[in-house]
Amino acid sequence: MPVYIYCLVAAGTILWASAFPVFRSGAHGALTLDRRARWGVALQCVGYSMLWQGAFWKRRPEPWRVGLSMALFAAAFLLSWAAARTLGRHLRVDAAVDSGHQLVQSGPYRVVRHPIYTSMLAVVAATGILVAPLYLFIAGLLTFLVGTEIRMRLEEALLVSRFGDQFRSYRRAVPRLIPFLKEL
Repeated sequence: MPVYIYCLVAAGTILWASAFPVFRSGAHGALTLDRRARWGVALQCVGYSMLWQGAFWKRRPEPWRVGLSMALFAAAFLLSWAAARTLGRHLRVDAAVDSGHQLVQSGPYRVVRHPIYTSMLAVVAATGILVAPLYLFIAGLLTFLVGTEIRMRLEEALLVSRFGDQFRSYRRAVPRLIPFLKEL
């Protein structure tokens, strides 16, 4: 694998992740937390790590793969920064709501309910396109999506308990993960 591929994956991933420490400020008030979402995080990490288990060091990706990967990393970067900035103090690793929580429906949250997970999906896809054989790409992607599904369900249950019909209305109007696809 050419060195520039490693540099592309490293740069894309670092730029994507750089938004989170910048905008994270922590909870305000009493916190309702669901630590079961950490199982989702674990599966997301396993899915991403599966991409690296193939003979990636022997591959020289075609130019279209490099271009598509760059576009996905750029989209992931822009989306993670916009989502983290919009979410602001509500940004956290654990699935939680606090007593001062507000339902965020602006910025990228107008297009998808979970834009940070959408950006993570773009990172997984960008990485897999470059380094994984197809069977590992599919297995890693499916494992990542199972972890993401766990996290989204738990987070949305907390949001329903906090915001009720306001969140249900938002859920009916805005896709979960992929823009313009209501079911995903």
